[in-house]
Amino acid sequence: MRAEPPAWAPGPAQAAALLEEAADLLVLHRDFAAAVERCEAGCDSLGPGPGPGPGHGPESFAEVKCSLCVVGIQALAEMNRWREVLSWVLQYYHVPEHLPPKVLELCILLYSKVREPQVMLEAGGSWLRAQANQGLPEFGSLLELYLAQVLLPLGRFEGAEELVRGCAVCDSEQQLRFLATIGESRRRWTQREETRSAAEEQQEPATETLLGVLSQKLLTMLTLLRRALRSMSNHFYLLPYKKMLLATFLLYLVVVRLDPASPTSLPFIYKLVQLFRQAWAAVLSPIHRPPIRD
Repeated sequence: MRAEPPAWAPGPAQAAALLEEAADLLVLHRDFAAAVERCEAGCDSLGPGPGPGPGHGPESFAEVKCSLCVVGIQALAEMNRWREVLSWVLQYYHVPEHLPPKVLELCILLYSKVREPQVMLEAGGSWLRAQANQGLPEFGSLLELYLAQVLLPLGRFEGAEELVRGCAVCDSEQQLRFLATIGESRRRWTQREETRSAAEEQQEPATETLLGVLSQKLLTMLTLLRRALRSMSNHFYLLPYKKMLLATFLLYLVVVRLDPASPTSLPFIYKLVQLFRQAWAAVLSPIHRPPIRD
């Protein structure tokens, strides 16, 4: 077994050793919590800037720190702690503009996969608008990823067009390609909205029609019942009228096969109950206690 490194000794060498441990814990042992701890310790050991010494210049410092964050992101995701990812990496980079391209890419892909792209809306936009990042070789691919995974799924078409047109490093061919993608996404979005609106508009008259048919049937049944009660009032006056009508109403619901668990049946049942109450009052009003014969 590999010997433990000195307890959190500062410097890139210590961070590199902790990175190796974290990778082993993540891949071989699947001890995700311990892997996150090693990544945090490695980032803390690096301090605010690259450590001194040969072979440990700014590039090496940045690579080790980025790799520690990549392993940490994967470990957090494995523990279903993806909500913490963005805030976790920002505690080491402080602002989104300083995130390495690989870290930003992982964050965008992660939050897109869990269907929470809005988490990266502000962070991704800040990174892409930073002048220092627009000269990086990864800028074009990250812009395309941000459009496809964040802005367009959220329907931010105007913001997407503004971002593309304001991109100084994109040539005219790239801008046209991005704008065409945005236009196609906007068209599909509009079609979905129109289809959804049309479906809702068709559902309303269908609901009203069905309710009207059910109401008419219920009133017809209650009218027939009222006539029967009138003709048999001398014999059945002592029967509980309310229970009889309630049983009739419940039987009617069974006959028309309303599903109480369905959300669309709730307004039917509510309105039918109101109709039932009105009909109940109308049925009872003309029925009087028969005279007692000697």
